[in-house]
Amino acid sequence: MRDHYQEELDGLADGLADMCGEVAAALEKATRALLECDLQLAEEVISEDIKVDEIRAAAEEKAFALLALQAPVATDLRIVVSAIHGAGDIERMGDLALHVAQAARRRHPQPVLPEEIKPYFAEMGRVGVALALKAADVIRSRDLSAAAELEADDDAMDDLHRHMFTVLMDRNWTHGVAAAVDVTLLARFYERYADHAVAVARRIVYVVTGQMPGPLTV
Repeated sequence: MRDHYQEELDGLADGLADMCGEVAAALEKATRALLECDLQLAEEVISEDIKVDEIRAAAEEKAFALLALQAPVATDLRIVVSAIHGAGDIERMGDLALHVAQAARRRHPQPVLPEEIKPYFAEMGRVGVALALKAADVIRSRDLSAAAELEADDDAMDDLHRHMFTVLMDRNWTHGVAAAVDVTLLARFYERYADHAVAVARRIVYVVTGQMPGPLTV
C-alpha cells in the first residue's frame, strides 16, 4: 500500500514535468510562428493547447484523491498542495504561448513584428523555453540550487522586457500605434511566462524546505 502511495506522489511530479515539456514546445513553436509568419505552426499551438489542460485536470484529480483518501501530512502534504498550485502555473504558461500563436494567426499573412524587433523576441523565446525545461528538471530532481538558478535566469527575460519599452519610446519608432500595442502585449506574454516558471521553482523549494514560496535565497 505504501509503495502504491509513493508511486502516486511520484506520478504527480511526473505529470507536472510533462506539462512543462508541453508548454516549452508550445512556446518554441509559437515563437517560430511569430518570427516566420508561419500559420501552420500557429494553428498547431492553438489546437494542441488542450493537451496541457487535460494534463492539468488529471493532475488535480489525482491530487484531490490523495488528499481525500490518504490524508497526507508534512512533506507529502506539501507535495500535493504544490502540485495543485503548480499545475495552475504551468497551464497559464501554455495559455501565454497560445496568446503568442493567436497573435501570429491574427496578423497573418502580415508580420506581427517589425524586422528590427525580431531578434529580441527570438531571444525571449529561447529564454522562455529554457526556463520551462529547467522547471521540469527541478520538479523531478527537487534540486534547490537549480531552483535558485531558475530565478536568476529569469533576469534575462526581465531585461529584454524592459528594453522593449526603451525601443517603443524611442523617437525613431516609425511603425505606428498598432505595432506598438502588439509588441507591448507580446513582450508581456513572454515576461509572464517566465514568471510562472519561477513560481513553479519556488513551489519546489517549499516542498523541500517547508518555507512558503517567496524570493529564493539558496
